[in-house]
Amino acid sequence: MSTLMPSKNVFSRFCPKRETLYFVVFMLGLGGISTLALPPLHILPILLLGFGLLGQRLNTTRNWRHAAWTGALFGFGFYAAGLYWLVNAVLIRADEFWWFVPFPSLGCALILAPTVAVPAALCTLLPPGLRRLSAFAALWTLFDMGRTFIFSGFTWNALGSCLAIPGPIGTLLIQPAAWMGEDGLTLALVLLALLCGTALLDQTPLARWADRLLGTHNAPAPLPSAIRRRVFAGSIAAMLLWCIAGTLRLYTVHPTSEPGPIAVIVQGNVPESEKIGRQSPRDIFTRYLHLTAQGVQAAQALQTTQRKPGERFRPIVFLWPETAFPGYDLLQDSPRARQAIMEWAVGADAGIIGALRMDDAGHYRNSVMALAPDGSIEAVYDKARLVPFGEYQPPFIPLQIVPQGGMAAGPGPQTWHLPDIPAVGPLVCYEVIFSGDVVNAHDRPRWLANVTNDAWFGNSAGPRQHLSSVRLRAVEEGLPVARAANTGISTAYDGMGHMLDHLEWGKAGVLTVALPASLPPTLFGRMGQSIPLGLCVMVLVLACLPRRDHQHATSPPNSKTQL
Repeated sequence: MSTLMPSKNVFSRFCPKRETLYFVVFMLGLGGISTLALPPLHILPILLLGFGLLGQRLNTTRNWRHAAWTGALFGFGFYAAGLYWLVNAVLIRADEFWWFVPFPSLGCALILAPTVAVPAALCTLLPPGLRRLSAFAALWTLFDMGRTFIFSGFTWNALGSCLAIPGPIGTLLIQPAAWMGEDGLTLALVLLALLCGTALLDQTPLARWADRLLGTHNAPAPLPSAIRRRVFAGSIAAMLLWCIAGTLRLYTVHPTSEPGPIAVIVQGNVPESEKIGRQSPRDIFTRYLHLTAQGVQAAQALQTTQRKPGERFRPIVFLWPETAFPGYDLLQDSPRARQAIMEWAVGADAGIIGALRMDDAGHYRNSVMALAPDGSIEAVYDKARLVPFGEYQPPFIPLQIVPQGGMAAGPGPQTWHLPDIPAVGPLVCYEVIFSGDVVNAHDRPRWLANVTNDAWFGNSAGPRQHLSSVRLRAVEEGLPVARAANTGISTAYDGMGHMLDHLEWGKAGVLTVALPASLPPTLFGRMGQSIPLGLCVMVLVLACLPRRDHQHATSPPNSKTQL
């Protein structure tokens, strides 16, 4: 028997304890189920469960290292489940990159997990309870905002987007974004879910089961009923004030400028495999020409019906999606191709077309070009925020996974002043997810034009999550947005976030939408990210202030945790 002891010790050293395995699975699962609140499902009550149990773990944690692991596992589960659809981009070329299939979702989750682990560790500097949970909510939001500095930026799936529920309820809930941005919504939602969820789950069979499963020895004592009442009363009051503020904005803020153009939004519905293989570029080109002609004719009819006596006709602008034009450099180098487009779009005052181009230094750029009625190029905008691992390859990666090492980035948000067209801010695809960084701060446009190609991600949650970002940018800036997406979802929003019209996923077609006027500049549009940053700092300062009562000084060192 003595000869077997060493092998047993070695086995026990490398085999985790049962409680450790339960802990890992439990925290990964909590993070995973919390993504059910994200678009397109918007199951908001699940946050009370996920963040409520997370709050209890943070309040009973033994030390900062344990808290860091708690946050890391929750964050890994949250981002791995929320970004599952990234795998679809690899599956399109699975014959070449089959070995890379597990990495997009899991790799991103691994990179982003520290943005939850560090806040969880730092919040243990404060005593358990309201102060610790409030600090964690503020730190979660700050590190969420910090994701804009990871590689070329990756702020996808901020929790504030959970409130962008399709329809009038979501329109009401997202109105405060005009004052504090999407990150302000995130702070409010995490704070509410943590405090209300922790109080709601206190001493429930589910919470006791979790304590037994995880072997928690420092289980929290029952919360005093007075504290529970204050938490619930405060939460209800906050939600009522939130809805009242949203209602006031919807009914008191009105446009102050002239109406926008009539947007002809073309959705070609070209599968990504067809574009990559360049199987039928002529057919793709012809499809877009026919859809554009159809849309411009409908716009001219709308132009006549919407014109009031003494007013001039509203301009017509058509939009083609990101990289819609087949081939490389052709739109840039072929005047005849541009003339053909505008001949089919006769009656349009301008065309906004997504296309790849090569700059003078020989670098490819993901661009959008504005065409005049004679086919000349009036303006060019180069995408500034490149997709990590898709258009931009971090320099520390030894293998070349992005063709030709990636694309060159543009300088940032611009405003185009095209003849007879209201000033427009172009955005290419992924750039629309960056709250506070979509508009030229010194030259505010009157509407935004977003061209994108979400075909890479299939008919999944990804395109719907992308769409919610478009809606939030409209509310944050008070600007109407026209969005052309290759395979959908093409749409138009007004400055309140109302959907004006849309084309579903996987359908070829064209939208003709008369864009409304822009709203007055919003508070967030003027001050940007300084507002959610200030709110987070304020919550942290309040959490760090010493308590007025001295109950914690008279309690025994190992007393039970209370909220």
